[in-house]
Amino acid sequence: MLKRVLMAAAATCVVWAADRKFQVGRTASPAEVSARDYSVGADGTGLPAGSGTAQTGKPLYTARCAECHGEQLQGDDKRGYPALAGGKGSIATPKPVKTVGSFWPYAPGVFDYIRRAMPYDNPHTLKNAEVYAITAYVLAVNGIIGEAEPMNEKTLPRVKMPNRDGFTGDTRQQKGRKPGL
Repeated sequence: MLKRVLMAAAATCVVWAADRKFQVGRTASPAEVSARDYSVGADGTGLPAGSGTAQTGKPLYTARCAECHGEQLQGDDKRGYPALAGGKGSIATPKPVKTVGSFWPYAPGVFDYIRRAMPYDNPHTLKNAEVYAITAYVLAVNGIIGEAEPMNEKTLPRVKMPNRDGFTGDTRQQKGRKPGL
């Protein structure tokens, strides 16, 4: 009996809440939404303008990333910071080493993650050109691109990551979404 009363009360609350407007805040303007839209697709959709090379990225990496990820991109297991380089050929082994060079399937995802989440103690502070340069440096250290090869919104999506074919795309059809991306 108590269970039925509680279920009825919960259903009433759901209907009441769905019908009620809280009149708190306001709808964000298109400009406000655009300013916070950091989405970058695996195919490079959404990459911003900017450019950088591994050569310009190395000093940026040293200044902004090495404290956590190490001078050689080796990471720091004791503090929980992952390695960004190494691990080639280890993914199919019993002890895979998941790094940018061994695991990540798409280069735009590297850019996207750095732009959204790094540096860990101060995210969203890197300019787009700095993010491209750091991304280029990480890719170059992993032997994926050359040091002088510029990374930008056109070139980054063309980078073939070593483990790109190691993933199976999502084949479900969803509104407004391309299968496999």
